[in-house]
Amino acid sequence: MYAIVEIAGKQYKVQEGSILNVDKLNVDGNEVVFDKILLVATENEIKVGKPTIDNVKIKAQILDKEIKGKKIVVFKWKRRKGYRRKKGHRQKYTKIKILNIEMQ
Repeated sequence: MYAIVEIAGKQYKVQEGSILNVDKLNVDGNEVVFDKILLVATENEIKVGKPTIDNVKIKAQILDKEIKGKKIVVFKWKRRKGYRRKKGHRQKYTKIKILNIEMQ
């Protein structure tokens, strides 16, 4: 069984036990419940939401609240003008583990 879920504006394919790095979530506690489920596929059927499925919830455990991603270097320059700008960015992520997919 797998599902397509929307977390912080992005779509992820999840299964029970999968570990994901999602954009940083501002939540308290160690568990979070996602209810914007776009698709659920079992062994014998596929349910597609219009736009979401109402009676499905996904429980996840927060493994780490803040992880920094790979550094991205942004370098702007204009030739023959002496203009150079160098900036770096590291995206912050939350590491979660999918505990179960509940269908009611």
